Amino acid sequence: MLRYALSRLLSLSLSLVVASLVIFFVIEVIPGDPASYMLGMNARPETVAALSRELGLDQPIFTRYLAWVGGMLTGDFGTSYTYRVPVGDLIAARLGVSLPLTVYALLLTIVIAFPVGLIAAATRGSALDAGIMGGTQLGIAVPNFWFAMLLVLFFAITLQWFSAGGFPGWDRGFWINIKALTLPAVALALPQASILARVMRSAVIETLGQDYIRTARAKGLTSRQAVVGHALRNALIPVLTIIGLQFSFLLAGAIIIENVFFLPGLGRLIFQAITQRDLIVVESVVMLLVFAVIMVTFLVDLAYAAVDPRLRRRA
Repeated sequence: MLRYALSRLLSLSLSLVVASLVIFFVIEVIPGDPASYMLGMNARPETVAALSRELGLDQPIFTRYLAWVGGMLTGDFGTSYTYRVPVGDLIAARLGVSLPLTVYALLLTIVIAFPVGLIAAATRGSALDAGIMGGTQLGIAVPNFWFAMLLVLFFAITLQWFSAGGFPGWDRGFWINIKALTLPAVALALPQASILARVMRSAVIETLGQDYIRTARAKGLTSRQAVVGHALRNALIPVLTIIGLQFSFLLAGAIIIENVFFLPGLGRLIFQAITQRDLIVVESVVMLLVFAVIMVTFLVDLAYAAVDPRLRRRA
């Protein structure tokens, strides 16, 4: 297990290095002079030169890259050109919204998708299965921002059970913030739960066709015992893949939902940084999101090894 974990960690570390090179060169090199881009076409030359010196853009490219990476390793992401505060402080404040929202949405996704996928697999070919598959297809097809606006219209404006947007802050109490994150989490979870339920159904049905499942049924196991006790664990590998990808997508792809609900999260931060041409914030947030994706991939690989011992033996 340790050897398998170290091999996967080395591979993903190399991926992180390549990603940092791509992000740095795409954001700071390809557009030309970042200072001119940040200040706009009508900026005076002396103003552009002053900003270039302030940002260290007069240094060689390789020196700038090493300084950027070294700063991130020590927790120094630089200073935001727009807000004039450390980028690390901005990210830390916004993570306090985006990370709970992502975890909340992922939990809702799992709670919805697992039983729905298992029921559809256990009743495959029936009217219930057809109805579930039709519902999941609709959940995939409906844009989450449109569904979010429907949630606001019904639950916030008509019933007034939830607020239409905003985030009170964790100092106001746990449950009031969870309530504020409920509608955004539901809007994010609907398409992901639909995808995960379909994957769960397919994986369980494929597992139920294996010889050892038929042997278990021949020994007297009920359909429920065969699904829950035998098929579920062996069907978890493709499901774990989707869950890992969904966590990364929910963390990095909530830009629209955070703007719909006016949530001060990472998605809204990167949207504002792009519109304000704050390249330091953009590259730092994107690098953080890439790191999150790679770490989630590593944890999913470890979960693979825990579920399937053959991976440990192969490693």
